[in-house]
Amino acid sequence: MVESILRARDLSAHYLLRDGTIKAVDRVSFSASASEILGIAGESGCGKSTLIKVLYGLVKPPLVVSEGSVLYNLGNGEIDLLSNASALDQLRWKFASYIPQGSMSVLNPTRRIKKHFIDVIETHSVDLGKSEANEMVQKHIERLGLPQEVLSSYPHQLSGGMRQRVVIALATILKPKIIFADEPTTALDVVVQRGILQLLERVQKELENLIILVTHDMGAHAQITNRMAIMYAGSFVEIASTEDIFGNPIHPYTNFLIKSLPKIGDKIKRSSIGGKPPSLRLPPSGCRFHPRCPFATYECKEEIPLFEEVETNHYVACHMVKKS
Repeated sequence: MVESILRARDLSAHYLLRDGTIKAVDRVSFSASASEILGIAGESGCGKSTLIKVLYGLVKPPLVVSEGSVLYNLGNGEIDLLSNASALDQLRWKFASYIPQGSMSVLNPTRRIKKHFIDVIETHSVDLGKSEANEMVQKHIERLGLPQEVLSSYPHQLSGGMRQRVVIALATILKPKIIFADEPTTALDVVVQRGILQLLERVQKELENLIILVTHDMGAHAQITNRMAIMYAGSFVEIASTEDIFGNPIHPYTNFLIKSLPKIGDKIKRSSIGGKPPSLRLPPSGCRFHPRCPFATYECKEEIPLFEEVETNHYVACHMVKKS
């Protein structure tokens, strides 16, 4: 059995606002190991980005964690990230790194790209001289296939795709064991998107680490992920291998997602999921998908389904599966 490098247990995180509470993440539990790319998919607003912020320890008001734990396996035991704030600075960049949405939110427009790398190395590495740091940056850039001239450039002088490659290079300079990537291909054309995904895949194979990829783009998941978690209204409804998610989806929501995808040469009219996602201020009782589910029963409306292993390494939260 492969040992987990990351575990979330009964994780719930809410936004406390003046006009109410947004229950963005609700009772999420899962584990992930090194040497895999785990994709998190779901409609916009389902809590994907909030979840990986919590998994990385980026919890600032109005976001609060109401319960649960995030456990990092450091090799000599686990540490609960949420109850050990003093460990955050030591773990970030070295053990876990984060690629947020939008490269310009990461890069300082007044500093050359090389200085960004040197800052990361000087802040988080030990006993590295200036020449050693410069050599480390140059080798890293070369290994990832980026041209050396980007180091002397300012962020605004680079294309969106190149800036995103730079952000990925920054996130991997210290060879972290976990990388959280939040919509890394947003606002990029399809050709550039493919290059970004290939770069992430190459990085994962080289470092043999864990990448958690958040995107609503199912094509991106199909291209590089090994396993997928389907999220709906703040909770996971299904986790399985990517092959099973696309080939043997079990939860009704996952089925709708897969059936709505266009296929080359298939002229059958595709239909979207009826209704709209529920408000996370006041989510439905029972199964949160029941107002949109054509198979919903009284039990679905009243009771929260358990997230259970229904097949080997295939987990689903659905009352109908339990009855089948």
